Amino acid sequence: MQSNREVFVQGMRDAFPIGVGYFAVAFSLGITARDCGFNAFQGFLSSYTSYASAGQYIGYTLFAANATLAQLFIMMVITNLRYLLMGFALNQRIPAGTPLRHRIMIGWSITDELFGLNISRPGYIHPYYGIGAWFLACPMWSVGTALGIVMGNLLPLRIVSCLSVALFGMFLAVIIPPARKDKVVAVCILISFAASYIASTAPVISDLSSGNRTIILTVAISAVAAILFPRRTKVVEEPEGGEELAG
Repeated sequence: MQSNREVFVQGMRDAFPIGVGYFAVAFSLGITARDCGFNAFQGFLSSYTSYASAGQYIGYTLFAANATLAQLFIMMVITNLRYLLMGFALNQRIPAGTPLRHRIMIGWSITDELFGLNISRPGYIHPYYGIGAWFLACPMWSVGTALGIVMGNLLPLRIVSCLSVALFGMFLAVIIPPARKDKVVAVCILISFAASYIASTAPVISDLSSGNRTIILTVAISAVAAILFPRRTKVVEEPEGGEELAG
């Protein structure tokens, strides 16, 4: 049985490729932040408190355009609304006895990549696993933003783009194992890829933000799959080290 510390370290180790990809993407984001008038400390702080690439990009550009706080708030909510669905999904996998502070930390640390890392684990989600993943990935995102502001365009764009390939490798590592075990999951993944491409080019829906398109496709595809291929309810084992969650 693993201790909280062991699960925490495992989360950090598994999140390392995500952190590398975050650093590269955040470096590019830092260049945008610099052009919008942010210094290194402001860029680091904004990334540490939000770490949402699309949301931050919109925030930086709205700030540069002298938008009001109300406009900024509304756009950030719309852009990041998909995380609400991820929170619902994670909530179903958190043990009943999980302390409130751990639930808040799990909700606070949701990103597309960390959600995929957490949800791919069998059984209940151990809070310390997600917190460990966030503990490593978030600073790399924040430091990447600050360095992007300081160093500007010193690094060639091709090198930055190559580093970000780590994120795509992480996604493949998350989706391939369950797809090989379950044909329904494999079909849903293929449909999701095709639907995402169509939605990005189709009239009307392509005008929506990527976050809103993701919400629509997620709800639609998961609802159809749940109706056509309902899963039997089964008892899921408590996470290893579950008796130590209150610590």
